[in-house]
Amino acid sequence: MNDHISTKEPRVKKILVVEDVELNIDLMVQILEEEYQVLVAKDGEEGVRAARHQHPDLVLMDISLPVMDGYEAARLIRAEFPRLPIIGLSAHAMQGDAQKAIAAGCNDYLTKPVNETLLLHMLRRLLGE
Repeated sequence: MNDHISTKEPRVKKILVVEDVELNIDLMVQILEEEYQVLVAKDGEEGVRAARHQHPDLVLMDISLPVMDGYEAARLIRAEFPRLPIIGLSAHAMQGDAQKAIAAGCNDYLTKPVNETLLLHMLRRLLGE
């Protein structure tokens, strides 16, 4: 008979937010910080480095970024981490943007301003929660 009860806390999942606009970063942190550990990268190149070194459980990738855009960053992350969920984010909801983000390696796509309920539902689904 095993009476061992684990008191170990479940590991908090890490969400990498790749975003260059402070207001959007603050909003994402406010939405996510209660349930997740939030990591921030401010351009696509930094986002790729953070994915390599910080091992997030999911990436929220702005599409319009300095240095390297979100499409290229998503392609590079997807090539190295085939199972890492990536959600593309864009303020410019042009027709075809979602398909372009999916083609670049994103699992899903949201437009800004982000609907908090929809974002959290998508995160839970992609993280298997």
